Amino acid sequence: MNSVASHKLSARTQLSALLMAGTMLATPVMAQEVAPPTVPAPAPEAAPAATTVKSITVVGNQRLEAQTILSYLRLRVGQQYDRSVLDQALKDLAATELFKDFQITDNAGALQIQVTENPVINRVILEGNKRLKEDKIRPEIKLAPRQIFTRSKVRADVARIIELYKRQGRFAATVEPKMVSLDQNRVDVVFEINEGPKSKVRQINIIGNEKFSDGELKGEMATKQSSLMTILSSNTSYDPDRLAYDQQKLRLFYLSNGYADFRVISAVAELTSNKQDFIITYVVEEGERYKFSDVDVKSEIRDFQPEMLKKLLPMHTGDWYDAKLVEDTVESLSETAGLFGYAFADINPEFRRDPETRTMAITFNVAESPRTYVERIDVNGNTLTHDKVVRREFRLNEGDAFNSFGIKRTESRINSLGYFQENLEIERKEGTTPDRIILETNVEEKPTGELSLSAGFSSIENFLLQASIRQRNFRGLGQQLQASVNYSSYSKSIELGFTEPYLFDRNISVGGSIYRRDLNSFNFINNDRRTTFQQVTTGAQINAGVPLTEFMSFFARYSINFDDVTLDKGIYYFGNECDPLVAGRYLCDAIGNRTTSLLGYTLAYDDRDNRLRPTRGQSLSLSQDFAGLGGSVKYVRTRLSGSKHFNLGSRFILNLSAEGGYIYPFGSRPTPTSDKVRLTDRFFLGEPQMRGFDIRGVGPRVIRYSVNNSDPANPIVVTDANGDRGQIDDALGGRAYYQGRLELDIPLGTGAKELGLRPSIFLDVGSVFSVRKPALTTLANFFDSADGLTKNLCRNPDTGQQVFATNTPNGDGTPSGQYTTCATANGFTSNLAPFEERFFGDTWMPRVSIGAGVNWNSPFGPFRIDFAYALRKEEGDDTKRFSFNVGTQF
Repeated sequence: MNSVASHKLSARTQLSALLMAGTMLATPVMAQEVAPPTVPAPAPEAAPAATTVKSITVVGNQRLEAQTILSYLRLRVGQQYDRSVLDQALKDLAATELFKDFQITDNAGALQIQVTENPVINRVILEGNKRLKEDKIRPEIKLAPRQIFTRSKVRADVARIIELYKRQGRFAATVEPKMVSLDQNRVDVVFEINEGPKSKVRQINIIGNEKFSDGELKGEMATKQSSLMTILSSNTSYDPDRLAYDQQKLRLFYLSNGYADFRVISAVAELTSNKQDFIITYVVEEGERYKFSDVDVKSEIRDFQPEMLKKLLPMHTGDWYDAKLVEDTVESLSETAGLFGYAFADINPEFRRDPETRTMAITFNVAESPRTYVERIDVNGNTLTHDKVVRREFRLNEGDAFNSFGIKRTESRINSLGYFQENLEIERKEGTTPDRIILETNVEEKPTGELSLSAGFSSIENFLLQASIRQRNFRGLGQQLQASVNYSSYSKSIELGFTEPYLFDRNISVGGSIYRRDLNSFNFINNDRRTTFQQVTTGAQINAGVPLTEFMSFFARYSINFDDVTLDKGIYYFGNECDPLVAGRYLCDAIGNRTTSLLGYTLAYDDRDNRLRPTRGQSLSLSQDFAGLGGSVKYVRTRLSGSKHFNLGSRFILNLSAEGGYIYPFGSRPTPTSDKVRLTDRFFLGEPQMRGFDIRGVGPRVIRYSVNNSDPANPIVVTDANGDRGQIDDALGGRAYYQGRLELDIPLGTGAKELGLRPSIFLDVGSVFSVRKPALTTLANFFDSADGLTKNLCRNPDTGQQVFATNTPNGDGTPSGQYTTCATANGFTSNLAPFEERFFGDTWMPRVSIGAGVNWNSPFGPFRIDFAYALRKEEGDDTKRFSFNVGTQF
């Protein structure tokens, strides 16, 4: 904000008193008072009743010409004048608002007009405004540099600024105008703003309600009382428009519960003396409760059979009267008429109230109207997007009979593009004749190009970086072009892709991508994360899709992948081969190069209202991938998934989803003891798909335990101080899996919604299973039956021979084995303490978790936090209660 030098601030002059009606505005110097303009008192000897004007002179003017000043007056030389004429001249000078002081001196007909001009505004300065920035206030201010300073403009600007703050709910805001006198008759105008606190609704009183409690009625209102529970809501501030809206909400609530005579007698909002809080008082009259009596339908449209429509009505005789149900019925009948092509069907409910029996009879009258045809489709507001991109989503063409279902479907398809504003609606306008309709689509384009650099921290990936460029509406043709690079501590990838949704302007989508992905799989040893195997995948994919019906589509794809799975030779190898005692046989079986040639298809059904953020509808898909048309991997992978969204009202959205899959392998096993499906092709389940469990925390796994005794039948498991049971915990995945989710999106107040908060509660269920039990290492591998002692294992690096070294010498002091330790065994390496591996989790029994989470579109980027608790788990599963993911954009 602008500031004023200290030597000028000392000359700041208070203007508040000068803004009072009827006060003549004068510019004091250094806050000195200036007397109001006066006419000199007449001499004791009275002047003649009328005198002739002999001359008129103007003195004191600097910017204005004398003739300009005289043009505002009615005085002319040679004119007869008296005191009333001079008074009128003074009023004319005051009306110009050009002068801060003026007076007329009469010297026997020689009139002298002495003026002091109002100053010129040098600057207009705002001080103290924090909640409202200058770019919001300055457009409302009429005072501007190089304008003439006038009191009326100052007064008007003060009122405008205060009104702005009232719209923000700050009724205690005050504005104190001051000015700083400068040389050359210039001033700086300073508006000192005291914003004050936001005026809250301290209390809502309801008088006259007997059937419903205050709490029930307050719950129906948009305005909320200020409290700790509503600290994030913006609806605790007073808003006159919201007060009127709440009266309608109360009326609708009572009418929906049968109280047809309900009315709000008065609604008063009182501002407390400190102007910080409001107390709102409603006086209501509930009246009697009514029931439906006779409900009928009369139709003048030949396609509408009243008997059939009457059977579809949701209300019946004896039900409590519900005005909302009547309104919904009118809308439903209008939509039904639209299905038959009657776009402007006139449906009027006729009410017949009987106060004695307290019943309400209703007749829905469907007036005659012509069948409607689409005369023209207009698309407005699109500057980048081509018309055809919008028009090809229309389910109606020009000349077609109007159909309300086609309009709703068109709106859903355009909204799903993501190119335009949310909740776009197609307006219906009358055409040139009564049987013609014009469909007008007014779009507001949103940015569809995304160029981002992201950095963040994930509980799964630790530190991560991402760079991506994506254009979802490339060249305005609806094409999608994207390129991305991702880097984290455990994964890296680069990908380039392109999709054409309408090939040669036909409803056929084609696309493709090339990619390189480096993945480091991992497990946890206690709380330490350890990389197990590295998988590098280089590949490409092409795909195509065609619609079969309005809601069903078929997609085909082909991809080829070159995979290289490796282990750290310094940890898992002995010599040039993978050591199963160190890595586990299941990891040793996974390593190597392979080529996967994959041909697949997806059959999908989707009638959701919005694919980006659905609120109702369902989706179902079946997909299969066949590996074996060339390459070294052969299997059939089948997946089935579905979801359904329910709009429960009041912005509560319930999502029910389920999916499952199975891999059927062909060919022989890589090794006699391994599974036919390789480790890297199996299904895995855990965070983030199934909350409440760790990454890959569900399903078959091998856990390696330390043991410390020599009895292979009853090994003693060694745990650390925290009770952690194993050295290594490796997830093996499975051929089959299923997963289900029940999630409820919970709406918050407007304030939280503006912050981008979307909380939910959820229940997750699932399992992954069906894998061949791997060969395990047990204590017997470390047992020397010759002397009954548990041994440490050593290897000869030249021959690979396994030998034992005992920890206990014989009675004569010599070791019972060949060497006491590997360290003293000259030329031998790899000392391994005894351990035992156990296999867990290969069961279809469900794992269940419940929890709550919240999505937040924070200033740092998207943020998701979940807290979940595993209600049911199997032995070996890894649980996790808290998880989060956050990123930032810059």
